[in-house]
Amino acid sequence: MAQQPQIRIPATYMRGGTSKGVFFRLEDLPERCQVPGEARDRLFMRVIGSPDPYSAHIDGMGGATSSTSKCVILSASSRAGHDVDYLYGQVSIDQAFVDWSGNCGNLSTAAGAFAIHAGLIDPARIPDNGICVVRIWQANIGKTIIAHVPVSQGQVQETGDFELDGVTFPAAEIVLEFLDPSDDGEEGGSMFPTGNLVDELEVPGVGTLKATLISAGIPTVFVNAEDIGYRGTELRDDINADPQQLDRLEKIRIAGALRMGLINSAQEAATRQHTPKVAFVAPPMPYRSASGKAVEVADVDLLVRAVSMGKLHHAMMGTAAVAIGTAAAIPGTLVNLAAGGGARSAVRFGHPSGTLRVGAEALQDGGQWSVTKASMSRSARILMEGWVRLPGDAF
Repeated sequence: MAQQPQIRIPATYMRGGTSKGVFFRLEDLPERCQVPGEARDRLFMRVIGSPDPYSAHIDGMGGATSSTSKCVILSASSRAGHDVDYLYGQVSIDQAFVDWSGNCGNLSTAAGAFAIHAGLIDPARIPDNGICVVRIWQANIGKTIIAHVPVSQGQVQETGDFELDGVTFPAAEIVLEFLDPSDDGEEGGSMFPTGNLVDELEVPGVGTLKATLISAGIPTVFVNAEDIGYRGTELRDDINADPQQLDRLEKIRIAGALRMGLINSAQEAATRQHTPKVAFVAPPMPYRSASGKAVEVADVDLLVRAVSMGKLHHAMMGTAAVAIGTAAAIPGTLVNLAAGGGARSAVRFGHPSGTLRVGAEALQDGGQWSVTKASMSRSARILMEGWVRLPGDAF
């Protein structure tokens, strides 16, 4: 039987923050993949190497973790006041679907840099030396992100001395601003979908837990570490090697998704793994990060661990960091209380790989909370560029 030859598609493999993904220009994709649908989903799955029952991604570009099973599409924006449209797909590792329900905050950093690398920014807006402000329309969630990308001799400056916990080597600092990151769209309808800063969340098979359910950056379910038997100092192996713990955390995520109105039935959660996130918080206490670095009480305001795609994340998702910063800025949320309570415009939290600072500007008007901006520093760089190859009948 005749076999289809492989085709090649221009692509760039990039690290952004503590994630990696395969980046495409929309115009470089095969025509039938330039629009949403089955062909695009199948293309991305084959590029990453999913679905993979071995959970290894040997035959693809993925790394068999939530942080490395990602694809991104960028195009010149037709939206006023924006440079590029950025669309993100979270590829399931062992199931045949791509989750388009949310953003990746880490790869938002790389999106700004890639926009310049890929020739999607007006050359007149790129300084010879200095900072290029890239105005990004995040198409998954309909929000604006501003990336402040350093430029040297007209090119993205990728090397530098900025250190990011969870990333082995230093690089150039990129500052991200997430404008109006709270959810005002169809799903949830507000930053606090239930109208409460803290809910009593009934979780079948687990019990009733205090929870802060927030849509800012990404829909997130926050619970107290102590209430589910944790200290907040856990590392990946403490949880990811135990199916029972993972199952319990997934039950919390599903209960939160139902309460937030993100799904209509528990069964829907199986094909919506990317959102919401579930995270547990605790007051500061000393621990050693995954690299062996000592994190002391004085280094952080609180501790946070978050689950992504069914596993404890090795550091912190950028979008979840926005949710953490936003919730910390609002007195009375579980995140704010774990940080000591009171008003604040920035928070430094401990995660499995170290610490991260995120700022947020929250306002209350007529009893309703909103956040105008959240910001953080990340870094990004190109790891490889050229073409990805895959069988011509794969999509």
